Amino acid sequence: MNILIVDGNEKIPSDNYKQLGMDTQYDVYSKILQKLANNSLNITVIHPAINSDFIPLGVSLDDFEGVAWTGSVLNIYEASSPIIRQIELAKKLLNVNNSIFGSCWGLQVLVTAAGGKIRKNPNGLEAIVSKNINLNEEGIKHPMYYGKNKSFSSFCYHYDDTEILPENTTLLASNKNSKIQAISFTNKNSKVWAVQYHPEFDPVWMSGLMSQREKVLLEEGIYRNKEEFDSYKNYFSDIKTFNDQKTPLNISDNLINQKMHTLELSNWLNFLKFQD
Repeated sequence: MNILIVDGNEKIPSDNYKQLGMDTQYDVYSKILQKLANNSLNITVIHPAINSDFIPLGVSLDDFEGVAWTGSVLNIYEASSPIIRQIELAKKLLNVNNSIFGSCWGLQVLVTAAGGKIRKNPNGLEAIVSKNINLNEEGIKHPMYYGKNKSFSSFCYHYDDTEILPENTTLLASNKNSKIQAISFTNKNSKVWAVQYHPEFDPVWMSGLMSQREKVLLEEGIYRNKEEFDSYKNYFSDIKTFNDQKTPLNISDNLINQKMHTLELSNWLNFLKFQD
């Protein structure tokens, strides 16, 4: 199965991850998809935020059954060249026979390309853990959520959310911070599943992100103080060693159990196989 991963970031943010010994967001996506598919995927990664000639020679957008769109540190309303290139790419992909999965920034690009609108979330930064995401009736019966708890938590980091959905979009999940946590829509032959959170991230990667963004997380009040911040960061860095902290920190299995946390991606890969 041929999968296209669209890297949402410019070069500097990806380099910053590498300098901390972390995987880039596109590497995170590639590795988890391969793991869930038993290394059976043919993955191509492109970087439209970095290069204008981002499609490899001899490659067509029609070559891919599935497209996964990563997160990004960009804000879509800034409308810079790296952002415009991604919106234009999304418009093209929405007219191809494929299935697209978007995480966070990926959702925002796809919503914009399909005629919706993204805003700076009036509720502020939602970071590290998106809590109490609730499936509505459409979400409960949607194939993205087969086997998922009706209420769950997921890793996240976003300042922005959706203000206006594209026409004929189905809302699947919400929480207190963002009404639009998950959606699906179809454009011609392109089927889109998108979430405002990150099912591809894992606890260790999130602990690295916390180290990178400690100052912001404390200033924004995501954690009450340095002690609380360190407790969560240490736990995520090694959930086995710090297992005794799971209950005091109110960590749910659906956040740290990889099978449960990545279920949206497993269901998407199964959906792609069914489409074949």
